[in-house]
Amino acid sequence: MGESKLDLLQGTLDLMVLQTLATIGAQHGYGIARRIEQASGDEVRLNQGTIYASLVRLQQRGWIDAEWGISDNNRKAKFYSITRGGRKQLEKDAAYWQRLSDVMGRVLAMSAEGNL
Repeated sequence: MGESKLDLLQGTLDLMVLQTLATIGAQHGYGIARRIEQASGDEVRLNQGTIYASLVRLQQRGWIDAEWGISDNNRKAKFYSITRGGRKQLEKDAAYWQRLSDVMGRVLAMSAEGNL
């Protein structure tokens, strides 16, 4: 039996969305969700409600902009792009999560005797 999908910690989805937009440029919500799933090796599954809640939150904070356009399948869709403020926030959040990841790696690497 396979492992279940990972639950995201608070704040991680917003960081993933910002990173995705910084990497691939403007994209609609469905495309952002699929790209995050792909990049995670399908360890993360996103439903529409989850991704759109993040997009609304990021837009309200001024970290992304949105404009209407036409998707690849010729449908009207809202395309999101990262703002200058979003890039600054991405840099700040990425540094925080990298520090936290490094600390967790050290703690989890401790031997039974408590040596690092």
